[in-house]
Amino acid sequence: MLFDAVRRSVNQADPRERPNSAAERQSEGHLRSKFAGGSRLPCDCARAGRMSIRRLPESLVNRIAAGEVVERPAAALKEVVENAIDAGASRIAVRLSEGGIARIVVEDDGCGMAPADMALALERHATSKLPDEAIENVVTLGFRGEALPSIASVARLTIESRTGDASGWRRVVDNGILVEEGPAALSPGTRVTIEDLFARVPARRKFLRSPRSEYAAALDVVRRLAMARPDIAFTLEHDGRRILNLQGGEAREARVAVLVDRDLADNALLIDLQREAVRLTGVISLPTFNRGVADHQYLFVNGRPVKDRLLVGALRAAYADLLARDRHPVVALFVEVPTGEVDVNVHPAKTEVRFRDPALVRGLIVSGLRRSLNEHGFRAVQRPAAGMEAAWQVEPAAPPASAFGGLFARAPDAQPAMVADRAMPWTAPDVLPHGRAEPASVPPPQAQAHPLGIARGQVANTYIVAEADDGLVLVDQHAAHERLVLEGLRRGMAGQGVAVQGLLLPEVVELDEPACDRLEAAANELARLGVKLERFGPAAVMVRGVPALLGNPDAQRLVRDIADDLVGYDAALGLAERIDHVAATMACHGSVRAGRTLNVAEMNALLRQMEVTPHSGQCNHGRPTWVKLSMGDVERLFGRK
Repeated sequence: MLFDAVRRSVNQADPRERPNSAAERQSEGHLRSKFAGGSRLPCDCARAGRMSIRRLPESLVNRIAAGEVVERPAAALKEVVENAIDAGASRIAVRLSEGGIARIVVEDDGCGMAPADMALALERHATSKLPDEAIENVVTLGFRGEALPSIASVARLTIESRTGDASGWRRVVDNGILVEEGPAALSPGTRVTIEDLFARVPARRKFLRSPRSEYAAALDVVRRLAMARPDIAFTLEHDGRRILNLQGGEAREARVAVLVDRDLADNALLIDLQREAVRLTGVISLPTFNRGVADHQYLFVNGRPVKDRLLVGALRAAYADLLARDRHPVVALFVEVPTGEVDVNVHPAKTEVRFRDPALVRGLIVSGLRRSLNEHGFRAVQRPAAGMEAAWQVEPAAPPASAFGGLFARAPDAQPAMVADRAMPWTAPDVLPHGRAEPASVPPPQAQAHPLGIARGQVANTYIVAEADDGLVLVDQHAAHERLVLEGLRRGMAGQGVAVQGLLLPEVVELDEPACDRLEAAANELARLGVKLERFGPAAVMVRGVPALLGNPDAQRLVRDIADDLVGYDAALGLAERIDHVAATMACHGSVRAGRTLNVAEMNALLRQMEVTPHSGQCNHGRPTWVKLSMGDVERLFGRK
């Protein structure tokens, strides 16, 4: 070591320069400890009882590898099902016990394995999926050759397989030790049984969750793999109960709807886009069909289920201004790229990927999804009216008349009816209904020519009632106009700017100095939105103009909200993205308020503008702006159907 070399050089030097005193010898000992990082030098390892470097046994290596590949029953299930898919199976059956903790059985009708291949498959880094060393050209789900030996090292693994007309063979490995092998009776294909996972690894066993939680994770794995391969039939049983029964050869959108939500079929858009060598397909929900968690976002790269930050970020950017922050779309996106343009060998779990050109993939997702959503304009989710029908109040039926008295029957103590009773004047209730209808000055247009129908009235000065050719349409006037104003601001920003309404008397808004600094820095971008302001001292700004689209807004409140938006959003956002959020805030200020009375012409103008404006089916916060009650639903409410 370094100190020994120094000591040797000292010994070879002049004797007069050697450390002879006790202090010098103590200093030498301190130097030895300093260089050794402790009380001993590496040369003293043998005396300290330390072992030399050695190769770990194969069983221990497999257990260490299992910590990366098999972290829970769902991970083991994923590896085995992927092997079945790679084997060319057309039918895969999965049976679980106690969430997979006690038992996992996966049976397929794939190509099977010969006895020699079965023994080789239980060795680390032995695989049939890499015919050469070109790992960048992987086309199968598995390729590392680690899964089966890792599982066999921490559980009791039984593999039964048969190829074509050959006899079946069985091999049993219990925690890394071969305990049994011999003939087996089964149909062509492979059956893999995993029992007592981590039973002899208590340190890993105690970190498993409840059987219910482990079952949920296993179900999610099967769903993702079944979604990626709609051509394969899948069945899943848990503790003897059939959970999934999927037929092979289904259309991708049908398979996605069955696995995610059956209502998604009526509230989703099909995606099929391509840019250069990258293709994007799948199903995306309308912005108003959303969830409170992001668990219903399924992403695939070359048929492989992944959880990639790039794809998740691109998806969030595509729905950025269409959903509230705590809402998430329901999507199943399939990205297909040449194998040489994506690296799948990032992690042993094979759930992460890296793209050679990530900007191309992200741009395709963001622009493609936005364009598809724009093309569907005013569409919003239309859920079944079952809940509405249950909440509808029906007038109770009158009690049946007496069989003897008929119309003339009365109670014994009842007083005879007087003619004056029927002549009592009618008095209006204290609270009048909040509905209003206005006769049109000109004959209204035909409802068949407009998807959102023709306005017939206004309820509570908040909701517009329109008649379409196939039902009744209810429109939230504030939410709808909020979206229209926002899209108008964006068009102005993309063009020559938003028309400005100058203030006759400029307003001075007092803010703290950092807020004024942020507004001053964004003054040019705000001017494109129609907000003309300038610095007015260290702690104030002067507003000289507001967007004409907003009418006559409260300039004080508007500027304060803009200042809050500039600081409230993520600092990683660029100024342009922050300004886009500011536009959403401004649209809320300038939209038609709930409680405002609209005439028929104004209501129809709002409906016509909604029909030609992108994203008018949802407001800036992701809520629907209109709902439809079909004529069939109306007839059921009145007992006609």
